[in-house]
Amino acid sequence: MKKRVTGLGGFFFKSKDPDKLKAWYGKHLGIPVDTYGWTFKWKDDIEGKGTTQWSPFKEDTSYFEPSEKHFMMNFRVEDLLELLKVLKGEGVTIIGKVETYEYGKFGWIVDPEGNKIELWEPIDSAFL
Repeated sequence: MKKRVTGLGGFFFKSKDPDKLKAWYGKHLGIPVDTYGWTFKWKDDIEGKGTTQWSPFKEDTSYFEPSEKHFMMNFRVEDLLELLKVLKGEGVTIIGKVETYEYGKFGWIVDPEGNKIELWEPIDSAFL
């Protein structure tokens, strides 16, 4: 199997007021935020062009469930369906069904401490 994780796809966290927080980051750190937060665009010699997402969510979001944490990590992967099959065989808890969008496929797992982890097989051209 290829490399399982190819990079950090995003960092998501709960916020009391996401719009106010995004405005603060925009003003004080120069982050060009949009509705979803900030899409970092990058390029390296191995992976080529890519993106990583920074996103504050409303504190009452249910998107991070079943985790009770106030954050969720998203990891970039090359072959989501194959990876989920391997992880299932290793006894890793998989939650929900794979979802496909114009910017990639998503699947979710839970680590031993109850953290929900989002796995993303990206289509970076949707952001570049």
